[in-house]
Amino acid sequence: MAEYAHKLIAGNPSLGERITVVKGKIEEVELPEKADILISEPMGTLLVNERMLETYVIARDRFLVPNGKMFPTNGRIHMAPFSDEYLFVEIANKALFWQQQDYYGVDLTPLYGSAFQGYFSQPVVDAFDPRVLVAPAISHVIDFTSIKEEDLYEIDVPLKFIASVGVRIHGLACWFDVLFDGSTVQRWLTTAPGAPTTHWYQLRCILSQPLYVMPGQEITGRLHMIAHNAQSYTIHLTMSTKMWGPGAGQGGILQTSSCKLDLKEPYYRMSQPQPYSNTQDQSTHNLLNTQQDTQIQSRDEELSEWMQEPSLNFDTELH
Repeated sequence: MAEYAHKLIAGNPSLGERITVVKGKIEEVELPEKADILISEPMGTLLVNERMLETYVIARDRFLVPNGKMFPTNGRIHMAPFSDEYLFVEIANKALFWQQQDYYGVDLTPLYGSAFQGYFSQPVVDAFDPRVLVAPAISHVIDFTSIKEEDLYEIDVPLKFIASVGVRIHGLACWFDVLFDGSTVQRWLTTAPGAPTTHWYQLRCILSQPLYVMPGQEITGRLHMIAHNAQSYTIHLTMSTKMWGPGAGQGGILQTSSCKLDLKEPYYRMSQPQPYSNTQDQSTHNLLNTQQDTQIQSRDEELSEWMQEPSLNFDTELH
């Protein structure tokens, strides 16, 4: 990039009068003076993949004047539970190959458990219909102007949702947006479902043991991300449903399911933008408030038909 920038500047004398290219690592280069504005593209899948946010913060501390501008200024990770029977069966079916007891004379079943866990340890990256979401999203904000580098080593997000419909929950859907907070204008870049598709798409963490919820039931849990040496994160997700109905105040956790995923090794499910209508405005929260009424009848009819079929028994432990 630095070499190409040199070539562009050499071919445009007016640029050479204003631009100086400094080639090197952010952690190592030196500048003759502090900068007024820091511009970067440090976002990865789920915002934090590739761990470039840490370098962005280092650049802020080394090179930016006090109260200087950062573009992007902050980011928000949005999360909501989702229901997608077709995706769940697709992932589970990948492991069925390893249930063959006579594959050209070889019994593959000793590897079935490892294969099952392996497929469910991959976050799914694709563009999904926002109607699969079953509760309004919550957000975790990362302020790039003030966060410390070490605060990005572990990210711990408590989860709490209220289910809008009665369905099986298959995991947690995630996306992000970033704010470019200018002196006079604010601009958001969003990767939300329903918005124009970006190369980040969206991300879903799938539970190997789904949870069933009723409308109005509370869903709690924890999304805990720990940075690792492959420039990404290990994701620990736990989701639970609380007692529902009369007397629920005296009850506790009804169901719990958890999983461990590697953000570095996702399953890229598709590569083409999807023709979902754009109901997104600059506030991502509003995206979810209009989807509840339109999704209930069509999806419940599909699910009821599917769930009448013989259920798959994956012989997995409920955590």
